[in-house]
Amino acid sequence: MKKRIIKIIIALILYVFSIVVKFDNIWINNAIFILSYIIVGYEILKKALRNVFRGKIFDENFLMTVATIGAFGIGEFPEAVAVMLFYQIGELFQSYAVNKSRKSVSSLMDIRPDYANVYRNNKEEKVSPNEVKIGETIIVKPGEKVPLDGYVIEGKTTLDTKALTGESLPREAFEGEEVLSGCININGVIKLKVTKEYGESTVSKILDLVENASSRKSKSENFITKFALVYTPLVVVIALLLAIIPPLLIESQDFSVWLYRALSFLVVSCPCALVISIPLSFFGGIGGASKMGILIKGSNYLEALSKVETMVFDKTGTLTKGVFEVQKIKAIDISQEELLKLTAYSENYSNHPISKSIKKAYGKEIDENQIIKTQELPGLGISAIIDKKDVLVGNEKLMNEKNIPFSKCNDVGTILYVAVEGKYAGYILIADKEKEDSKKTIKELKKNGIKQTVMLTGDKKSVGESVAKKLGLDKVYTELLPDGKVKKVEELLKAKSEKGKLAFVGDGINDSPVLALADIGIAMGGLGADSAIEAADIVIMTDEPSKILKAIKLSKKTMIIVKENIVFAIFVKILILILTALGLSTMWWAVFADVGVSIIAIINALRALIVKNIK
Repeated sequence: MKKRIIKIIIALILYVFSIVVKFDNIWINNAIFILSYIIVGYEILKKALRNVFRGKIFDENFLMTVATIGAFGIGEFPEAVAVMLFYQIGELFQSYAVNKSRKSVSSLMDIRPDYANVYRNNKEEKVSPNEVKIGETIIVKPGEKVPLDGYVIEGKTTLDTKALTGESLPREAFEGEEVLSGCININGVIKLKVTKEYGESTVSKILDLVENASSRKSKSENFITKFALVYTPLVVVIALLLAIIPPLLIESQDFSVWLYRALSFLVVSCPCALVISIPLSFFGGIGGASKMGILIKGSNYLEALSKVETMVFDKTGTLTKGVFEVQKIKAIDISQEELLKLTAYSENYSNHPISKSIKKAYGKEIDENQIIKTQELPGLGISAIIDKKDVLVGNEKLMNEKNIPFSKCNDVGTILYVAVEGKYAGYILIADKEKEDSKKTIKELKKNGIKQTVMLTGDKKSVGESVAKKLGLDKVYTELLPDGKVKKVEELLKAKSEKGKLAFVGDGINDSPVLALADIGIAMGGLGADSAIEAADIVIMTDEPSKILKAIKLSKKTMIIVKENIVFAIFVKILILILTALGLSTMWWAVFADVGVSIIAIINALRALIVKNIK
């Protein structure tokens, strides 16, 4: 990129110098023009020549080469260099927009285990995960990644499964529980019996999905390339016929006159307005999006966004906040404040997100002198003595095991049942909250041409269906691991129309394969994982789902501007070509008209930067 910019700057300086400084010998000026042309146009000339030998003759590189060499042929040296300069500047903008920040996703993945602690010959050995066989015992310590799939044979712990499911709530793991590779062990030492070799493990499959999904990525074709496939051979053939046929058929016609017209025809045929205004329209759209906190990584994604008919969402961190909060307190024969206090004191020594949400809701300083005893009950909850009162905090199993009659709560979320002195005292409901603009966004997306809204989540069925119903989504698929999400997206890609696009919105590491696979991957960037941001084509920097709607509206506005420029430029171009062929337009009038069209198209393209009217 830097080399291209330097070449353009040097060529531009030489070009301006040759126009401003007039030498007595015109060929000195012309030599400077030619030098400027070679510096800025060498790559285009090389590509055109290479493509000719490959059978790909009529592309934009060939058109630019023929048009500019034609300009040299009729003595229009400034025009030849200006055309190539404009083209290269437009290409520079396009390349910059498309290639920005497209790094390897796999290099950012932080779930690949570096080693495994395997138990062999009555001692612990640190080896590569590839060397561990099925049936061997591995030890996973606090803070370490689980290197291979297996089940717990000794110990208990809490696992951070965010890298796999995208859900921020850790889960308990005790003897007999299956544990997947890629999880992070939070607090306890556990021994696992390995059930899969590394190549077949969950973490290995996820990495494979991330590294290979990009190869199946659908791309929007560049309009200029498609246009040039028809336009270029047509104007070249017409120019050739224009130079040969009239002098042969009409005796009084001078061959040099028609050759001049043919070369003028080629110069005029150069689609400067399209070459400059189309990339600039997209670049303006990308710039306008950045003003709204939306990063669009290329013009092809901006174009594709206007054709989206299926919108697929992750749940946690995308449509919901991903932060667990106390939603409801139901107290029986005790005040809500007292119930919350006893629960917060019981959870005081725990760093579990549930415990943190309880202590945050309590909001007061905890007097640890009142905490006489706390005991964790694996898979059940906590038993504590608070201010000489026996307190139980946990799930339904805890209430049933202690034979405490209680009223079951049917609300969706994590429910902590509380008993004081052996008597049911109520419950506290903790749940993830939907983002404020999620429901409105789903509703507005449907008004703006989105035919189907779908949610994919690793969360429980009851939670996923509840959120989908509240937000008005068309479909929801729950309890999905990353490979499950990929399969669902593949099914949805097959089901959409041929011209329609599918966009996926996610924020976690586990979403990276799906972001890369979808026609358009949209990452919620403010809180999202680095790998998701890198895998995505569009990043919502403020984590607001409503920005997706704004991006779609901006995309449609940009495409209207692009189409206006295309129609206007082609219409004027055809008119000038006809006049040139008939000898009714001189070279300079043709150049002036062409530049005028370009200026009008550029001014129109800059409208894409105006985003105040997009709501």
